[in-house]
Amino acid sequence: MKKICIGVCLLFPLFALAQKNDFSVVLSEITGKVKDYYVDKETYKKVDSLFKSELKKGTFNQLSKKDFSSLLTQKLRTTVKDEHFFVKYLENYTPEQRMSEKEKEALNNEHNRLENFGFETVQRLPGNIGYINYKGFASPDASEKTLAAAMDFVANTHSLIIDLRENGGGENGMLLLFLSYFFDQKTDLYTTYFRHDQKTVINSTQPKVSGQKYLHKKIYILTSKKTFSAGEGVAYFLQQKKLAEVIGEKTGGAANPVDHFIVRNQYLLLVPGGKIASLADDKNWEHIGVIPDYEVKSEEALKTAHSIILKNIITTGTKTELTLPEIKNLINTLEQ
Repeated sequence: MKKICIGVCLLFPLFALAQKNDFSVVLSEITGKVKDYYVDKETYKKVDSLFKSELKKGTFNQLSKKDFSSLLTQKLRTTVKDEHFFVKYLENYTPEQRMSEKEKEALNNEHNRLENFGFETVQRLPGNIGYINYKGFASPDASEKTLAAAMDFVANTHSLIIDLRENGGGENGMLLLFLSYFFDQKTDLYTTYFRHDQKTVINSTQPKVSGQKYLHKKIYILTSKKTFSAGEGVAYFLQQKKLAEVIGEKTGGAANPVDHFIVRNQYLLLVPGGKIASLADDKNWEHIGVIPDYEVKSEEALKTAHSIILKNIITTGTKTELTLPEIKNLINTLEQ
């Protein structure tokens, strides 16, 4: 028994030391990426100080790689106050150099296809109201047909509800393509500054899209605390252009684009490497979130939007498939 105990007791410190050294190398590489890419060039000093302090305290010593990455994400977000920071342990990662760009794109598109490119539900609500539940922005090339089909489906409705309460964001190109359906001509919306490349690009809607545009009609966007990044962008720019009203909760507050890195062939690292600025006022929703026009709990947002639209139907005398008594009864049901 003593031999077993001694063996374990000797082995455990060696394992802990190896783990500590491994984490130390990872932290050093992350600090370097933050130094080279993060939008604020001085932030790496905070990150470096954080990591040295946590290593000295032995915070990571007993953690698995998965728990290490989760704790790292939390500490980076808290210290830097940027929700776009993210670290994930890749248990069965295949190094990128083994896959061509086309293979990686095909794999990613296949995964997104299985989730219908983020389009969860598209339907017509009573009162001839369109409803799109959209959960994430995949590649515009892969998503274009699905988006067009969704917009064609709601084209004949007189009002539209876009549900972004579970939308965590995604690709900037898809954000612009989606927004293009609500502008009758090409519109310059915002600039993106990329610190590493020291360049600024203008982001614009497209004058033409594959489906039918949704113009000159009432649009309502549902939000929650989980609405994030590009999901917030839809709400922000349509609200700013007075093309939509936002109903629900203040959003997460993550505007800036991220760079993706693989650290030590074990961890995925996301570092915010740029800054978005609206061409209307040189601002964005970073740290602030999108403020709703009607602030209600997220679970009440759909009923609230539906009720608001139905009341507007009564006020304007808009014709629908419902009679006036049916509309009033539906409003009562929604507000109970």
